[in-house]
Amino acid sequence: MRTPKDPTSPAATAAALLPLLGGPANITSVAHCMTRLRVGLRDRTLVQEEPLRALPAVLGVVADEDTYQVVLGPGRVARVTPEFEALVRAAETPTRTPTPTPTPTSGSVPESAYGPGMPTGERGGGPATAAAELAARGSELREARRRRNATPGKLLLRRVANIFVPLIPALIGCGIIAGLNGLLINLGRFPSLTPALAAIASGFMALIAVFVGYNTAKEFGGTPILGGAVAAVIVYAGVAKVTVLGTTLAPGQGGVLGALAAALLGTYVEKWCRRWVPEALDVLVTPTLTVLLTGLVTLYALMYAAGELSEAIGTGANWLLTTTGAFAGLILGGLFLPLVMLGLHQALIPIHTTLIEQQGHTVLLPILAMAGAGQVGAALAVYVRLRHDQSMRTTIRSALPAGLLGVGEPLIYGVSLPLGRPFLTACAGGAAGGAFVGFFAMLGDQVGSTAIGPSGWALFPLLAGGGGLATTAAIYAGGLLTGYAAGFAATYFFGLGPTVGGVCDSSKGQEVARGGTGTP
Repeated sequence: MRTPKDPTSPAATAAALLPLLGGPANITSVAHCMTRLRVGLRDRTLVQEEPLRALPAVLGVVADEDTYQVVLGPGRVARVTPEFEALVRAAETPTRTPTPTPTPTSGSVPESAYGPGMPTGERGGGPATAAAELAARGSELREARRRRNATPGKLLLRRVANIFVPLIPALIGCGIIAGLNGLLINLGRFPSLTPALAAIASGFMALIAVFVGYNTAKEFGGTPILGGAVAAVIVYAGVAKVTVLGTTLAPGQGGVLGALAAALLGTYVEKWCRRWVPEALDVLVTPTLTVLLTGLVTLYALMYAAGELSEAIGTGANWLLTTTGAFAGLILGGLFLPLVMLGLHQALIPIHTTLIEQQGHTVLLPILAMAGAGQVGAALAVYVRLRHDQSMRTTIRSALPAGLLGVGEPLIYGVSLPLGRPFLTACAGGAAGGAFVGFFAMLGDQVGSTAIGPSGWALFPLLAGGGGLATTAAIYAGGLLTGYAAGFAATYFFGLGPTVGGVCDSSKGQEVARGGTGTP
């Protein structure tokens, strides 16, 4: 295969990544989110992590229970992933199978005869058998750890993320168009064009329930198109003729939460039908019963219940910011980085989507984005204090542009988390920025985002609020600056070790910073 001439092209990046991840035979799955290439690996010991981190396109690496994640940044990851998948497919052959564990020969002795504690040199079968036994033992230990960490809560959040994350590109595109349209309307320009832009920006949001239903059924093992069909009931204009508990339903009532519940119910109905309906009738009866039964439950129960829940989420978010804005911003901005570390931030995705569907924007995302500002401020303080640590300063220089644009993983995993205390002081910076934005929300100037995904400076094109674009942008910019300053000050004075002559000692200070407090 010919190597691409441009070393920074998506094809060249994919070609460089594949051997460092253990080669095609080590890849079991490939996917991507907004910033990360996510691969499943047969054997993680084959990954060459240091050379992988050294690649110019790689902003960081993250390993969780299920996947090995390479942080490439927004935009680039969407271009590299297809190239990476193509390389893996090209290397596959019909006979490719995992290397089997060698079976005992007549000259070897079963593992059970020795037990895991027996030195490998004293076992039969030679070095190859011993190596295979150790590899198998390592795989068993990794699988046991994966099962321990695969709690029902985390698995559910991961599935919820798998439903909503694929919708983010459309949310971003439509959100930017909506912001542009609002700007043109406020300026009184192109009056004949703004209705067309409004239709383009609103079309996806009008049918987002259908896409949520489709993805839900796909994620939970149902037929995706049936999930979309039952979710489409929610947005059909004819539901306005249906009365439930004396209340006439409204098209879209229940929104994405109702669509998720409807598609999930439809998946279970479909699976039940597959078990009990004779095969000769399955093609007719199963889809009919799935759509009919789930549709009736959706109309007479789920739409009403999900509508009440969605209304409560919107009311609660507005009350939280208008009543306790500064305090709420302090808590949300300060805790978001730990939520990301634990994977619990995925629970916020349906809430953001519900707020965007209801109000046209989410008031929570700009506050949560302040966590990234605190992270940037903390990294700048580390850069100033650790002036003798050229390796750390190089890491910060390469990761800082991505951090300013809202991609925080390189700074988290390359700077603040390994050092320990700077992670906590970065949270303090995020809390200060969140409190700033929340304070203005108490005064009636809420800052919202018309889409989810971007953060940092990249969020400016998506900003929306009741005080006008200039006011909204000024408040958000003030929050970012506050987060930068607070994160810098907290880290500079409290986040690192002792100093020698005003400069952090490279032999002592870094040891205190790295090992004295430990990773949070």
